[in-house]
Amino acid sequence: MPQTIEAIDHARAAGVPIVVAVNKVDLPDANPRMTRQRLMEHGIVVEDFGGEVLAVDVSATKRMNLEKLLEAVVLQAELIEPKADPTRRAKGAVLEAELDRGRGPVATVLVLDGTLHRGDVIVVGQHWGRVRLMTDHHGKAVEEAPPSMPVRVVGLSGVPDAGDAMHAVESERVAKDIVANREAREREQAGVPTRPRVSLEELFAAAEGEGPKELQVIVKADVQGSAEALRDALVKLSTDKVKVNVLHTSVGGITENDVQLAQASSAVVVGFHVRPDAKARKLAESSGVDVRVYQIIYEALDEVRAAMAGLLPPISKEVVLGQAEVRKTFAIPKAGTVAGCYVTDGLMRRGAHARLVRDGVQTYDGRFASLKRFKDDVREVQTGFECGIALDGFNDVKVGDVIEAYEIQEQPAQL
Repeated sequence: MPQTIEAIDHARAAGVPIVVAVNKVDLPDANPRMTRQRLMEHGIVVEDFGGEVLAVDVSATKRMNLEKLLEAVVLQAELIEPKADPTRRAKGAVLEAELDRGRGPVATVLVLDGTLHRGDVIVVGQHWGRVRLMTDHHGKAVEEAPPSMPVRVVGLSGVPDAGDAMHAVESERVAKDIVANREAREREQAGVPTRPRVSLEELFAAAEGEGPKELQVIVKADVQGSAEALRDALVKLSTDKVKVNVLHTSVGGITENDVQLAQASSAVVVGFHVRPDAKARKLAESSGVDVRVYQIIYEALDEVRAAMAGLLPPISKEVVLGQAEVRKTFAIPKAGTVAGCYVTDGLMRRGAHARLVRDGVQTYDGRFASLKRFKDDVREVQTGFECGIALDGFNDVKVGDVIEAYEIQEQPAQL
């Protein structure tokens, strides 16, 4: 399947060994041998076929051969002899992070090397803190986390990004210096444009000017993984005509700072599973900042995609309503020339555009001055009926001319 091929590519790119678990072997139509043959198409040759890749037939629902799979992983580990030094300062990576109402920023960290102790000072991305509490995957508090152990850490100054590196440092002073340098470097690399504020509805009319358009977005979510997934999905909506520029992504409720940033940068605030606090809501209402909150990611993407289309000029399309043949003309004092017509196709509508065609050549394009049935003004005349038509500012109408009625309809632009 495509996701299996993607996993193979990722493993190769990372330079890590592969152990294959052939799942669902309990099904009646299971063919583990065919699976092994298909893996060879992607350069994965298992031991059964003379290769070096370990493969185990398993069934997750039946819990079949799970012990054999673990043994294969341990055997592979013995072959490559991975080592970690539990005596050194800890380093690891953030798997997930969120803002807990009671405990503040909480990060799930996988310790890759060294041992992380409660009380250690750590630096994670642009945040630092002292480990006040660590819990294992059962939620039980632990005093230390050796290599390969995932723990939830409480005590950081802010919510880090998933994937950020975690390093234990010798003191708070060192941690503050590292974070200050990183913040200074980011400020140098990123600037916030200052533009008039705009709401999502206004974007549907903001189609003036040349060149590619930009939609500025600020993303807030309940956890870091959701924030990054939404950010990546929004950026992928960008096209050659409209670019989605995510100015800021963070975890937690929508605050005054988020609204102020949106106000200064003409951005829309997109929240996922979060709500604006009272101050942020009042500021958004008073400053005209558009704050949108969603529970389903696809709804957010659909609205942003519609807003992107709204940045482009609408497409004008001509729709022909009908044709009428001029069979007689009348010179009416103060009214000019009135054409006695027979509607041959569609209808004539008084408020529509009018075009006069003579021998296949357009000689007039304007509006109807009047449309009559006998002596009465009418709104429209259908096929098969006669009518009198006067064209606005045009009197050179001759027998045999064709008058077309048409409308210009505007349709939303396509990305």
